Amino acid sequence: MKRIVFLLTIILLAQFTYAQKEVYHLLIGTYTNTGKSQGIYAYDVDMGRAVFTQKSVTTGISNPSYLVLTPDKRFVYSVNETSENSAANAYSFDKNTAKLTFINQSATNSPGPCFISVSDKHVFTANYKGGSLSVFGRNADGSLTKLLQKIQHSGNSTNPQHKIVSHVHQVIMAPDQKFVSVNDLGTDKVTVYKYNPGSTTEILTPWDSLSSKPGSGPRHATFSKNGKRLYVLHEIDGTLSVLSMKKGKLSLIQETSVVKDGHKGFPADIHLSPDGKYLYATNRGPANEINCFSVTKDGKLKIKQQISTTGDGPRNFAITPDGKYLLVAHQYSNNIVIFKRDAKTGLLSDTGNRIEVGAPVCLVFY
Repeated sequence: MKRIVFLLTIILLAQFTYAQKEVYHLLIGTYTNTGKSQGIYAYDVDMGRAVFTQKSVTTGISNPSYLVLTPDKRFVYSVNETSENSAANAYSFDKNTAKLTFINQSATNSPGPCFISVSDKHVFTANYKGGSLSVFGRNADGSLTKLLQKIQHSGNSTNPQHKIVSHVHQVIMAPDQKFVSVNDLGTDKVTVYKYNPGSTTEILTPWDSLSSKPGSGPRHATFSKNGKRLYVLHEIDGTLSVLSMKKGKLSLIQETSVVKDGHKGFPADIHLSPDGKYLYATNRGPANEINCFSVTKDGKLKIKQQISTTGDGPRNFAITPDGKYLLVAHQYSNNIVIFKRDAKTGLLSDTGNRIEVGAPVCLVFY
């Protein structure tokens, strides 16, 4: 009898310890112009107890809608997504206290930066309203240099009925760190730039480009871990493209869609699961859905699930590093909805848990 009690005690302790490990640390970028947010938030997300604790809030920023954390977790960079005073911001970051300390700010010289990414030596912004890219240097202390390079896009959509001028929506580094991929919603183009980290002026140089379906509006993309596939989500018509990338050259291998059964909306964000077996994409209102696709051996996609995000305006989302949960930021319903993720099937189920935050847009685990 004592042995049975002892074994049960060990099992219960193991289960408790396991539950306690389901604690995640989250940074949240927001829109402050709504009057419902103060800036950048840091939260502890304890899924074992369903307790969500605000650790810090960094104020004094206008619309830090997108954030990026350096791989060593020492620095955070954010955008000021405004028409005036558009800039990139640098912060030192203490992951133990979740405190961000402002270092400096550098002007993008182009309005509406909506995305930011980082390499060992540089920081890049995609300037939506200005239709351009901005490139800054990173100093050893994490501070930003002044603007080193601005690349201006021009032109309209390849669909004459789609009268939208250049809107650069995203800039991401390829896994090999040799190329940068850029989505231009306004010109329906995905452009690859050669990355020259040793240069002081021509840091990015044009390498290749691929025209999307006319009027599709490429918005966000994500690379496979090996860099051989680039998955591109299009905001205007919901197209989801699978591109092959070889030595920086792009080619189309599949087109599918996140629009099913007439559920139209404005697709927003796209990510692969940590194991690369599943891909997820959000679609804003009126659909307000998230799609799950399985990834075949050749990198193509098959739809698995399409469910409501149970909020309004699903923007960026993030998968916990262990792949157990998927969190969706809702800009208009001012909350983050937490889904449980089945690692074997990729399918999502609503946990019923919510984090109430004003106008959340970007989620980054640390």
